[in-house]
Amino acid sequence: MKKQTIIVTGAASGIGKGIAKYFLDRGDNVVINSFTPTSLEKAYNEFGAGDNLAMLAGDVSDKRTGEQLVALAVERFGTVDVLVNNAGIFDSKPFLEVDEAYLDKFLTTNLKGVFFTTQAAIPQMLKQKDGVVINIGTPLVNHGLGGWPATAPVASKGAIHALTVQLAAEFGKQNIRVNTVAPGVIRTPMHGDKADQNAGLHLLNRVGEIDDVAEMVYTVAKSNFITGTVINVDGGKAAGHNLN
Repeated sequence: MKKQTIIVTGAASGIGKGIAKYFLDRGDNVVINSFTPTSLEKAYNEFGAGDNLAMLAGDVSDKRTGEQLVALAVERFGTVDVLVNNAGIFDSKPFLEVDEAYLDKFLTTNLKGVFFTTQAAIPQMLKQKDGVVINIGTPLVNHGLGGWPATAPVASKGAIHALTVQLAAEFGKQNIRVNTVAPGVIRTPMHGDKADQNAGLHLLNRVGEIDDVAEMVYTVAKSNFITGTVINVDGGKAAGHNLN
């Protein structure tokens, strides 16, 4: 399997950090990004600060960050083979309490971050006549949960799912593949020690682990014939629930 260069946004913790490590452990070049420089540097050092690793702090909603990530990847490793748009935020607030500033927060980080970082990466992929974009979505786009109001973040993730399909259509002939991986509840620092309380949301009656998502992202990155698809890695969450 050929060595690739991977850009992972939101890679200082949680799923993004796990994805970056998964590729590094298998010999790929990785460029990691986070909004928080101190957290990013900590992850960089934990990964060993090796020759196949680079980092760049910045806000992905600013297109210049994406451009800088692409420039760094090309300068250090020569290509941009895979972009993993992981950076994102999630929260819960009743619909009638959502104001413009709260909605903009999710549209800016989640949607604009994916949109503009991808816009920065695709020109390099067009030069290479090859590339993969993998977005991180959520099965909640098509599977609502009453009692847990999250219209703002789910709307932003729904836009990412739609963007995935359209980008796959626009750039398929140029051998650029675009997909979304949609995790269920994953055991990450975001959930603290409460992740297992959500076990029943999944048909498997347990939550997922970070490597469950990283493994799928890796599989999609190495595939030559998967595009325009939303792949749920959710223990059956989108299909139903376990009434434990």
